[in-house]
Amino acid sequence: MGNDMDRKYKTRSKQSIETYLKMQTGRSFTARDLYNYLEEKQETMNLTTVYRNLDKLADEGILMKYKNPEEGSARYQYGGESSCKDHIHMQCNKCGKIYHMECHFMKEIAEHLEEHHGFKLDCSGSMLNGLCDKCQTKSIKANE
Repeated sequence: MGNDMDRKYKTRSKQSIETYLKMQTGRSFTARDLYNYLEEKQETMNLTTVYRNLDKLADEGILMKYKNPEEGSARYQYGGESSCKDHIHMQCNKCGKIYHMECHFMKEIAEHLEEHHGFKLDCSGSMLNGLCDKCQTKSIKANE
């Protein structure tokens, strides 16, 4: 979690949040998902406080926060790269896994946009939705 989360004094709820985030590495989740997890662990934290904690972690750069147009609510991800402004993100609609498109193609796109269109690309909060290889394979097998 880095130094920001590794403080000397942690409440049980903050430790539970840290545990949940580590369990969700590379996957997206909502504040409600975290809230339900805390309830299962019998932690007393209201939903507003959950949102406040997640937003603080997003502001500190520990979480990536973005809006999912299908749900209309914020989603969060822990375990992304620190330079999420430099690449596009892809999320599987079925399993929720988030992929970071960190290949030479992103550099080419950014350079093209800046050189030919005078546009500086900022990918923070970007999200392309679709199906990952595993979920595509599951769908094909289910239809056979």
